[in-house]
Amino acid sequence: MRPRIAIATDLALADGERRIQLRAAYAEAVSAGGGEPVLVSPVSGDKSTALPGFADGLLLTGGRDLDTAAWGEPMHPEARPMDSVRQKADLALLAAADACGMPVFAICLGCQEMAAHRGGRLIQHLPDEPGTLLEHGGTGRPRTTHPVNITPDSLLARVVGAQPIEVNSRHHQAVREPGRGLAVVGRAPDGVVEAIEDPAAGRFWLGVQWHPEDLTDRPEHVALFTALCHAAEAWRAGT
Repeated sequence: MRPRIAIATDLALADGERRIQLRAAYAEAVSAGGGEPVLVSPVSGDKSTALPGFADGLLLTGGRDLDTAAWGEPMHPEARPMDSVRQKADLALLAAADACGMPVFAICLGCQEMAAHRGGRLIQHLPDEPGTLLEHGGTGRPRTTHPVNITPDSLLARVVGAQPIEVNSRHHQAVREPGRGLAVVGRAPDGVVEAIEDPAAGRFWLGVQWHPEDLTDRPEHVALFTALCHAAEAWRAGT
């Protein structure tokens, strides 16, 4: 049986109505990595307490911006707040996975949610940040836009290798401080945080700022989903 990977879905306004949605690339990447995608709706009640019963791992996906007012930090004028129902649902899933040690892989917004869950802080608009030299808000799929330098001996390095890798870049926010127990393990050449993880032994708790689901034709990017699925199998076997 393939490991079941819960995927947090988006809640957005389209054509005048709220819609639950997910780009197929996320589910396809999980499948390519050896997992069974399980889509989780943010509007069908609190699934967080039941998470260990129906999933072996969690994938947090991209989307609009976190409402930082939830922890007392005013939102930047350029921020595009995500639906409050989704924000509450995502953070509840993340807290449940953290509490039981479930493997988590978080992408773009998900990486920022991972930091926020652990008490970290965000850069709310990169163009305003001194020293930010690269264009991080590109729209290319799957065009790569800049390299990421990886910390040796990190979980990320064990998955994709310790040499710099080329990534795509579609974000105007980023992690400023990763939060409790988290380490920065990937940076763009201008210093912007591109990957964070929990370095504790036995944990698979990894967030990246880029979109590897759009780069699964490259082995170093599909390896991230394969690693999540392997970690999910091991977690289920140990519970």
